[in-house]
Amino acid sequence: MKRDSNGFPGRQCVPAKVTRRQFLHRAGASVIGTAVTLNAPFVHTSEPVTLRVLGTHVTLREPLRRQAEKDLGFDIQFEPGGDDRILQKASSRPQTFDIYEQWSNSINILWRANAIQPIEMERIDLWREVNDLTKTGRLVPEAKIGLGDAPYLLLHVQPDGSLGPRPTGRISFLPYVHNVDSFGYDPRIVPEGKAYETESWGWLLDPRWTGRVALINSPTIGIFDAALAAQAQGLMHFDNLGAMTRAEVDRLFAILIEKKQQGHFSGFWNSVPESADYIASGRAVISSMFSPAVADLNERGIPAIYAAPKEGYRAWHGVMCLSSQTTGRVKDAAYDFMNWWLSGWPGAFVARQGYYMSIPERARPHLTPAEWDYWYDGKPAATDLPGPEGRIAVQKGAVRNGGSYWQRFSNVAVWNTVMNTYEYSLPRWYELLLT
Repeated sequence: MKRDSNGFPGRQCVPAKVTRRQFLHRAGASVIGTAVTLNAPFVHTSEPVTLRVLGTHVTLREPLRRQAEKDLGFDIQFEPGGDDRILQKASSRPQTFDIYEQWSNSINILWRANAIQPIEMERIDLWREVNDLTKTGRLVPEAKIGLGDAPYLLLHVQPDGSLGPRPTGRISFLPYVHNVDSFGYDPRIVPEGKAYETESWGWLLDPRWTGRVALINSPTIGIFDAALAAQAQGLMHFDNLGAMTRAEVDRLFAILIEKKQQGHFSGFWNSVPESADYIASGRAVISSMFSPAVADLNERGIPAIYAAPKEGYRAWHGVMCLSSQTTGRVKDAAYDFMNWWLSGWPGAFVARQGYYMSIPERARPHLTPAEWDYWYDGKPAATDLPGPEGRIAVQKGAVRNGGSYWQRFSNVAVWNTVMNTYEYSLPRWYELLLT
């Protein structure tokens, strides 16, 4: 196998020589880093380019696209979609995107398909400021890392071409947005629980809510929500929930199919807006949910609560990846876009939808003290607070369920993971949908 000067195996997506544009970019790295530190404008590409970004509705939001175009000076096209559709497209057609963003559980699939190329750590201007969550798996020493594929296990490109935790100067993804997921519920119908004490994943399979429960339609995510619920209800036990055996997968789907035949589930949602509509319309009173959907409901005046389950959260980390087919000026633009995401303003925007950023201190100056106290420190809101679209989403005096950033990420039960039984579980998932 042909290897590069650093001992890494060659990949068809890595140029054999450095272009003049790349040389100038690297030579000016310290200047760019200073510009970012001082919140100065980004260095714009010298010729017109269009950056194509494929990802989810969670972060591909129009205000972010407009601000990125304004700051970076080139055209950006967002293509948001449901988890499964975009992952299938990205893994099979890397020529259709330049940047891919989703969750860390997509990395193994994309890497094995040669759909993404390594990111040069030296071109990420603020890499030293990225916090320890993706570097060591913990924000604080006493935190539980959680079962499954903690992102730090997949971050670095190893000399043999595999992914692992040892730093090498090349990474498989840019760590940026992240959060812990659970379920949302309507407290006007479902009695309000207490964070980490009475709120439980088991509520998703509680017979009291038969006919009014929704799950996410994603085989790599929904399976963990369902597994956490089944175990919490005492319906089965997993030796390692992050690495289910075939027998455990079969038992889990037998439970879920029986529940569906009894009319327990009102549906399986495919996007964040759809999940919010399930609750808003009354079709569901409890549902697998992402934080932006809860923020959207709150902005609409619907008092949805995002649970802090006593069993722990299902955690995820956003991954921003570089297509294996992206080269030249567009590749330079992709690096500018990735650096922009860590610079501060984007982190403040996603904070208002309940998400965290890998460099919190860069986002802090773009948030009011009341916003920082509520979203990051878990303190009561000193004033009414806006959501990402500018409407009031948090009422004065409210406290974010689950506490501070550091407390929430100290209670991770399992990370989004592509298990060894992934291929085996896929037909079982579709059997559940079609039953």
